[in-house]
Amino acid sequence: MQEEYRTVAQAGVHEAEINRSRFLCALAPAATEQEAQDFVARVRKEHPAASHNCYAYVVGADAGIQKASDDGEPGGTAGVPMLQMLMRREVRYVVAVVTRYYGGVKLGAGGLIRAYGGVVGEALDALGTITRRRFRLATVTVDHQRAGKLENDLRATGRTVREVRYAEAVTIEIGLPDADVEAFRGWLADATAGTADLALGGEAYGDA
Repeated sequence: MQEEYRTVAQAGVHEAEINRSRFLCALAPAATEQEAQDFVARVRKEHPAASHNCYAYVVGADAGIQKASDDGEPGGTAGVPMLQMLMRREVRYVVAVVTRYYGGVKLGAGGLIRAYGGVVGEALDALGTITRRRFRLATVTVDHQRAGKLENDLRATGRTVREVRYAEAVTIEIGLPDADVEAFRGWLADATAGTADLALGGEAYGDA
């Protein structure tokens, strides 16, 4: 797994006008290829009268899935420059759809490439990106007496507390960078006088 990746901070739309054509770039995070395809379908439905709804998406922290479509624009002038912009900016788990309303002035191949790639770059600037880091899921089990203080201590030391469940004992789910696991074991033993259990789970990504 990659140690970290960048993705778009939020879904949104950025609009630009180039030689009387309107270009609307809709950007959104996409956890799976299906989510990306659903987003493309939704944008197409919102703009049935548009001249083109071109798209590009990158799914996977390692950019394992990459797709692009020119949607009727000359081959290689829309989807590919959009995808290249996403890759150049190193964003992952992201889908971009650029809706074009033709304004009567032909842009030529070079103009189209600059327009489609450029509006994706502007949309990324406008909406912002966030970095997500790889971490290990871990579950701390502790008695009720110590749980409140431990949860506060975890938050105070900058640990990511993902979930707290109360049953016979209290389980606190946290995220830990792999490199911190052994140091955390020692800290936990000191903080709870050795009464807490630590169970390591799988890996996931979270906000850096």
